[in-house]
Amino acid sequence: MNRRRTYALALAAAVLATGTAAAADPAPSTTATTRPSAKATPSPTPTPTPTATQSDGTLQILTYRGYAEYGGVSPKVNWVGNFEKETGCRIARLDTVQTAEEMADRVTQRPYDVITAGPVLAADLIAAKQVQPIDPAKVSDYEDLAEDFREMTTVSGKAYGVPYLWAYHEFVYDSSRVRGGGLEQLFSSDRAALKDTPLTIAEAALAEGSAKEPYELSEAELGEAMALLERNKDRTYWRNPVDLVRGFATGSLDYAQVTPYYRLLLQQAGLAVKPVSTPRTTGWVDSWMLGANVPDTTCAYRWLNWVTAAGAQRDAAAWAGMAPANSKACKGRAKAMCEAYGVGDAKRLGRVVFATRPPGDCRAEDGECTDYRVWADRWSELLK
Repeated sequence: MNRRRTYALALAAAVLATGTAAAADPAPSTTATTRPSAKATPSPTPTPTPTATQSDGTLQILTYRGYAEYGGVSPKVNWVGNFEKETGCRIARLDTVQTAEEMADRVTQRPYDVITAGPVLAADLIAAKQVQPIDPAKVSDYEDLAEDFREMTTVSGKAYGVPYLWAYHEFVYDSSRVRGGGLEQLFSSDRAALKDTPLTIAEAALAEGSAKEPYELSEAELGEAMALLERNKDRTYWRNPVDLVRGFATGSLDYAQVTPYYRLLLQQAGLAVKPVSTPRTTGWVDSWMLGANVPDTTCAYRWLNWVTAAGAQRDAAAWAGMAPANSKACKGRAKAMCEAYGVGDAKRLGRVVFATRPPGDCRAEDGECTDYRVWADRWSELLK
């Protein structure tokens, strides 16, 4: 491996280790504080007793790593501690996970007051009545959140989620190794990495081209998408973004499914990655949800108010390398992320098909659609 790629690997891995806020800088520091290992699951976070006296309530929180920082990684990234001081509510338990699969498993193990959920888990929690409707009137900045995102967790006129962070996928290729990257080459190559989730099937359906709605696939359309994925059995499926960085830096990857943040990170590390031009792509929104059996929702609503405000969303977007649902957060440290994802750019966002739990909004007249359980089974078979 040449010196440029060695440097790129060290630089990009260091940025990932310190939190994604560094992505906004042209030359990210390699000496910043280290984040917890991506494979470790932190224990419940000890927190100081709040000085405020508005409430003696506590909260049990389940979220993704980086979505609710408490200053343990960097004292500059601590919106949990500030929440406690300003509201008087104490975070008694803060459990974090890395993947959607871990989230779905953890949510069954104990009750939580507030939970961060993506599209599949959100639909499951609503159907199982594990979460309760949210009163938007009690969330002061609710109307500042993108309306399209609010509608994604609205069922029968009831709001079940408070949109927090969102992102979308794109494909990239190493232009120093391959010429004019395209979807045909990407899905045929054994030097490509796709995200390890059944929802990647929707991306394959878009690439295959015969399906109108990638989350509403008939059995035949699902078969065509799977045929495209099965074209190469030696493809890589990634969960840890460090594997992306290592793959491009060592030259073992030519193509990958990434988010705009990771593309920027690779480019800023000196790697010649370029985006593959596609007419449409897939994305997702993570929302905060309120547990079904919360005896006193006072502190839960204080938390929901906290995470919808521009300040908290600004911190979270910059740290997590995603876009905020509240466009008022697109200043200062989050500005680079908002630009990367095109917040407010209707044309760019019009290309994004945001995830729903398959079969989405299928109706009988559209033909029978395959359920997410079928997608998950086919995905498991693919990875064997």
